[in-house]
Amino acid sequence: MAYDEALAGRARELIAELTDFDERKMFGGLAFMVNTHMACGIVKDDLMVRVGKDNHDAAISAGAMEMDFTGRPMRGMVIVPADLVRDTTGLERWVVQAIDFARSEPSKKTVR
Repeated sequence: MAYDEALAGRARELIAELTDFDERKMFGGLAFMVNTHMACGIVKDDLMVRVGKDNHDAAISAGAMEMDFTGRPMRGMVIVPADLVRDTTGLERWVVQAIDFARSEPSKKTVR
């Protein structure tokens, strides 16, 4: 499954301006990891955002859709349709929310 390389590049540049991050291929797309947690990513043409359970309903009200890869929605994870992140302001709004949530979580211990 391919993902939107242009959207990935725009998200990558924006995240790099805001924080340190890692990238991982995940969910058939690309995930951006902040503070050892997935913050957001690209799935097909859309932005996947980890907003947390407390912000889930507000994200849905703002136009995001429930993330559901397995037939069971993942509360706290949403898919933001491509049309909501076409401009820089839209993308930044969702990416900042994802970064803030990832930073709010305690870092995971890395296994080496």
